[in-house]
Amino acid sequence: MEKQSDKEIASKKQRDQMLRLVAKGFYNELMNYGVGQGEVIRVASHLLDNLLAKEKKPAKDEGYYNGIFTLASVKDEWADCKQLAVQDVMLRPLRKLVVKKLVRWLKDPAVRESFVPAFPQNEGELHEYFQPAREYFSIEHNGEAVGIVGGENIDSTAGKLEMKKLVGESGLHGKGIGKRATFGFLYHAFMIRNMNKVYIHSRDINMRNINLNSRFGFELEGVFLDDITVGDKRQDVVRMALFKSLWLQIFSQGASGEPAGRA
Repeated sequence: MEKQSDKEIASKKQRDQMLRLVAKGFYNELMNYGVGQGEVIRVASHLLDNLLAKEKKPAKDEGYYNGIFTLASVKDEWADCKQLAVQDVMLRPLRKLVVKKLVRWLKDPAVRESFVPAFPQNEGELHEYFQPAREYFSIEHNGEAVGIVGGENIDSTAGKLEMKKLVGESGLHGKGIGKRATFGFLYHAFMIRNMNKVYIHSRDINMRNINLNSRFGFELEGVFLDDITVGDKRQDVVRMALFKSLWLQIFSQGASGEPAGRA
């Protein structure tokens, strides 16, 4: 048997880590749905039954969002008027008016506690927070500011930054606004700022977020176990990263080579 290369060993370890994350996330979801600890074994047994009986085939790999976005999806007017558009979503430098809205959005615990670390909740502290060292944009949908997206821990020498995003207006989730804002920000980071790497942190094991991020090309970079305290509970922090070279490889053209469709 041929000796495995260091790259193959590292890839296998990363895959094993991802499977542990999946298992932990699935377990947490079972607990959230009220499944008792003693019933988890029964769930595992049913999963095994499905596998052995081949009653359900694994879902087809959904791949990347390159069937939705390409570089041509971005209307780049940055040089002229500091704005980028991805279909009906516009990114512009963050304005004071949007910070006032952010105060309201952060009153929702689910929104506030989704960031690592959490944003300040006081308007004065928020204005101080969004200084030139951080680069944030308002997410505008049909002319209205509905969220923010931006970069922190910007390291121009290493060519990397941390991305954070929030769609705060109620009733607008699930409409693809966050996806279009994310793609627009990645375009700004890679094509305008010429960054090499964008990374994100998320609290605990949220398989939906991991899956969504992976469709932009983000890959698991590490897990910080029991890294933060939320209320009276310890939570893990997951870090995922995306490199410019991979992003360009994925989104230089659509999966079929045709312009991307609507998100």
